[in-house]
Amino acid sequence: MSQTRYTSTAIFLHWLMAIMLLCLFGMGFYMHGLSLSPFKLKIYSWHKWAGVTVFLLVWLRLIWRFGHRPPALPAGMGKAMRALAHVGHLVLYLLMIAIPLSGWLMSSAKGVQTVYFGVLPLPDLIAPNPELGHRLGALHTALNYLLAATVVGHAAAALKHHLLDKDDVLSRMLPWRARS
Repeated sequence: MSQTRYTSTAIFLHWLMAIMLLCLFGMGFYMHGLSLSPFKLKIYSWHKWAGVTVFLLVWLRLIWRFGHRPPALPAGMGKAMRALAHVGHLVLYLLMIAIPLSGWLMSSAKGVQTVYFGVLPLPDLIAPNPELGHRLGALHTALNYLLAATVVGHAAAALKHHLLDKDDVLSRMLPWRARS
């Protein structure tokens, strides 16, 4: 039997991570402009905690995804659009892994250990190296802009399917059931 919607778990993880990514992006912009203070350090800690959480959740999503096939793409989609959809999802997953890793590497290189929720110290991935830390910071920023562009493309594609193609690509990922 072919399913027409994603599982409740997949929908929950999708929207939880979407909200977290938006908050992380906003927090990153906000904290970057703050002058050094205890408040800025608190925001940086929250940003790191959320980033580690996204890193863990993406692995949970992948495990769930490999055990639960998504609904089939609409029959009318051409090969090029199908390929683009698959590449877009692959890029999203790769970035949701690469961005937290780049942040963790950056913190390690800058000599600032990541302590998850202020309780669990995570190991530094590399030795302190301020120059490398600066370059990793630039990479972290660039990857985030790439993620933002990819997310905009992902949302635009979902809206195109809903508004122009009038298929169920968007509604099958919504937390509520769309009316038939």
